[in-house]
Amino acid sequence: MPDSKARTEPAPSAFKDFFNKALVEDMAHHLHRVWPGFDKKAFVSEALRNFPALELKQRAHQIAAALGTHLPKDVPKALRTVTAALRPLRANGELDPDPKKGIAGWAILPFGEYVAAHGLDHPKDSLAALRELTIRSTSEFAIRPFVVRHADETLRTLKAWAKDKNEHVRRLVSEGTRPRLPWGMQLKSFVKDPAPILPLLEALRDDPSEYVRRSVANSLNDIAKDHPDLVAAIAGRWLKDASDERARLVRHACRTLIKAGHRATLTALGYAPTAKVKLARFSLSPSRLTFGNALTLKVEIKSTARAPQKIVLDYVVHHRKKNGSSAKVFKWKAFTLAPGETVNFEKKHAIRRITTRVYYPGAHKVEVMANGKVLGGKRFTLEM
Repeated sequence: MPDSKARTEPAPSAFKDFFNKALVEDMAHHLHRVWPGFDKKAFVSEALRNFPALELKQRAHQIAAALGTHLPKDVPKALRTVTAALRPLRANGELDPDPKKGIAGWAILPFGEYVAAHGLDHPKDSLAALRELTIRSTSEFAIRPFVVRHADETLRTLKAWAKDKNEHVRRLVSEGTRPRLPWGMQLKSFVKDPAPILPLLEALRDDPSEYVRRSVANSLNDIAKDHPDLVAAIAGRWLKDASDERARLVRHACRTLIKAGHRATLTALGYAPTAKVKLARFSLSPSRLTFGNALTLKVEIKSTARAPQKIVLDYVVHHRKKNGSSAKVFKWKAFTLAPGETVNFEKKHAIRRITTRVYYPGAHKVEVMANGKVLGGKRFTLEM
């Protein structure tokens, strides 16, 4: 990590600036410290070439390429050099907080990319290096080529890691095998058939770390996009005699299926596929919204049932696009509604600049859903 002088500088003004000159120089310092043959000056020059014009992933890729040039050509020796340069762990297994002692944090991303590019012919050494890297940040992207090239060996290793004392290593078991990991290589074989990774998720479902359990939920949510009935069946089985922590995991894992009103999932979670409720009142204001401000949603929900009901309330925003529209479901509230009971809820929804969506002026629509069923909707006009 950057030296003490660099740490006094202002925070990066852009996401890509987490990869900066100070970080690259710090990497060079620690690599040279453990292997005097490492050419610090040449590495820094190559890694920083045309750096201001590069985005975050391009910067990481260029640093990884420079590592390939200047680390030992003997890959096992290079991997030993990398792990020796990492920040040490304390006796309790936690990372030493002193950045002067070794590499950790953002610098780990290009190191992982180096291992994925150069270490595939040395899976045992590479997987051991990725374990050390993930403790200092994450190897969830770098391990995926090993899952593809060396599936049996990697899955055996991950099975053992599911019992590791370090929560970052255990999380890598589920996060590194997610079929549709954002930013990561898609694991097409697991998209088609997730059976090989289900025992890993089973082993981690009651992990003491919420960090790990949330990764398990995200993996199941990935699987649900291609195998909804399978995840609904897993949800029903896992909820039998479930702890509060496992129940939260299952609900988070099923969030996409709940929003879609998937009947088997709703039944497994105790929600009636067709909620016996009516939308007594729904107001949406303002009717003309200036970009950068927030909508206010107010609803009054009334039960028409003779028994208590578990209700999951969501809302859908139909965003205007250049051609047509696209719908996005947002979570709102989960609650139990007594027979004949009326409840009121209010929600703010901001319409502002984000990196994942382009907004267009004109007519938009908001709908309210209960247990996946649309109860009613209102329109508003967005002014840019």
